[in-house]
Amino acid sequence: MVWTNANLRDMIRQRLGDELFVVVSNREPYIHRFEGEEIVCEVPPSGLTIALDPVMRACGGLWVAHGSGEADHQVVDGSAHVQVPPESPAYTLRRVWLTKEEEQRYYYGFANQALWPLCHIAYTRPSFNLDEWETYQAVNRKFADAVLEEIGDRRAFVFIQDYHFATLSRLLKRVNIRTAQFWHIPWPNPEAFRICPWSEEILDGLLGNDLLGFHLQNHCQNFMDTVDRTIEAKMDYERFEITRGGCTTMVRPFPISVDYDAIVERAASPPIAEEAKRLARRHGLRKMLVGLGVDRLDYTKGIPERLRAVDRFLERHPEFQEKFVFVQVGVPSRVHIEAYQRINDEIDQLVESINWKYQRDNWKPILFLKAHASPITLYAWYQLANFCAVSSLHDGMNLVAKEFVASRAREDGVLILSHFTGAARELVDAELVNPYAVDEMAEAFHRAAVMPLEEQQRKMQKLRAQVHEQNIYRWAGKVLSTLFKFEFQEA
Repeated sequence: MVWTNANLRDMIRQRLGDELFVVVSNREPYIHRFEGEEIVCEVPPSGLTIALDPVMRACGGLWVAHGSGEADHQVVDGSAHVQVPPESPAYTLRRVWLTKEEEQRYYYGFANQALWPLCHIAYTRPSFNLDEWETYQAVNRKFADAVLEEIGDRRAFVFIQDYHFATLSRLLKRVNIRTAQFWHIPWPNPEAFRICPWSEEILDGLLGNDLLGFHLQNHCQNFMDTVDRTIEAKMDYERFEITRGGCTTMVRPFPISVDYDAIVERAASPPIAEEAKRLARRHGLRKMLVGLGVDRLDYTKGIPERLRAVDRFLERHPEFQEKFVFVQVGVPSRVHIEAYQRINDEIDQLVESINWKYQRDNWKPILFLKAHASPITLYAWYQLANFCAVSSLHDGMNLVAKEFVASRAREDGVLILSHFTGAARELVDAELVNPYAVDEMAEAFHRAAVMPLEEQQRKMQKLRAQVHEQNIYRWAGKVLSTLFKFEFQEA
């Protein structure tokens, strides 16, 4: 069965009944900002929120998130609520307000300078700071207070998202509340995780959940092994369950995906076709072979390695000079963190040096667009590209790969995909590469450039069938179906 918005909604209504459905995430699904004297609402550049919004539209309920937009305060009611999406309200967004200091220490500090590099094997050293850890715990308590205020005495299912809330589920432990948490990034091996000074507190917090999900079975295994070697708990490797303090936590893999049907519909819409024509005219791409990368500017995404592969491709295959352009859409991210400033500088320098090396008249091989792209522009780039390169050094899943595949209604084009993404376990008909091996990636670019249309279509058809079947509604349905097997447990 292919899961849809409708059968997910029906299942939830049947199983939840009067139970309140709550999602908790750091990033909010809609941000309000000022545009002159007007307030506009926009969708932030976040794979997590883009993936979960259609689930919430289907389920209704409440989404609790950090209110980070400059105009967010202006549109909420006295309970910090706003109905979203603005054009057709389907659920309630509850905003939690953080001070600048809290945001700096909790988000930019512990979450993204300790947990993020700790969990990604990308050779960036994590930084552990006691003040940041204490603020991280305090913000988790602030979110817990907001969730508990909303739930009151009602029965509720709380679906917690990601590494920003490692201690939240334990704070929510009540007779009337069930919790599941999805860890959207990889979980490292026990030897890597043990360097964290607060590893026991983090593991204890996560084991407050009834269900803990990761993208891959390997991440589940790493988590089980980490718990087994770090804290006292009853381990059941056969059932993949952990019992601690009378609470049993199921640990399961749930590969996240995208809303396939919505992407297909959007990609085929007239505004996308018009935008694609405009971009092709503006950048002189109508007779060019176009490669594409779409990423946050993050050191885990392998962007420098990808650019070096462009250089090597043009060195080895000079016949493509003046006939090929690689478009890198780069969304600025976490620019207050030094490691992100360094990766931005490295990318800028590589783009400049490679373009200087090959430039002829008005042709340059790399078009670097450092800005947030609107959904219309992003899908137009998906249509213009002959191939898309996803070269992450380590990634929990990577939804760009799945978005590109779903958008290819003509069933042509080539996906070049890093072995070190969760998506590579599912999208086996992509051109799989080791992003650390520049020559290997350069040859993948060449294979994509010369691949016959029939071979492109054969591979893309298989990729699209995979994404169609394993869509975001199936992901949510599997998570919820697994959780519904639990009865409410005494705290």
